[in-house]
Amino acid sequence: MERWFEYRHTVGFEETNLVGNVYYVNYLRWQGRCREMFLKERAPAVLADLRADLKLFTLRVDCEFFAEITAFDELSVRMHLRELAQTQIEFGFDYVRLDADGGELLVARGSQRVACMRGPNTRTVPTRVPEALEAALKPYAVGVRA
Repeated sequence: MERWFEYRHTVGFEETNLVGNVYYVNYLRWQGRCREMFLKERAPAVLADLRADLKLFTLRVDCEFFAEITAFDELSVRMHLRELAQTQIEFGFDYVRLDADGGELLVARGSQRVACMRGPNTRTVPTRVPEALEAALKPYAVGVRA
């Protein structure tokens, strides 16, 4: 079994700049999309909790670029768990270009730190990572700091 959750994406023209390579902000959008698809597919109970009063606040994101990608490149965004604390989670993301011949090239690497919060917008407070989310993340732990 793979140690990451995978979101596959085909790059479109709207995600490129005038030079023809992918505009940097899209890498951050793909992190969010990967995280959303993880919740939908692997932690649906957490989605119900989010509809109630759970909030996942993104505290920090980053991305380091190694190679360019362009329109119609096939991309695998691979998310894994880096750290699980009482109220926060850190995800790691590998962006891998998939070639038609089965080859792979790491084109970028990023991370995202998320805090779990509850309460109304004017009185939101930190809360423990929900058990359902912890359980869903465990298979994707890579050298996790606890």
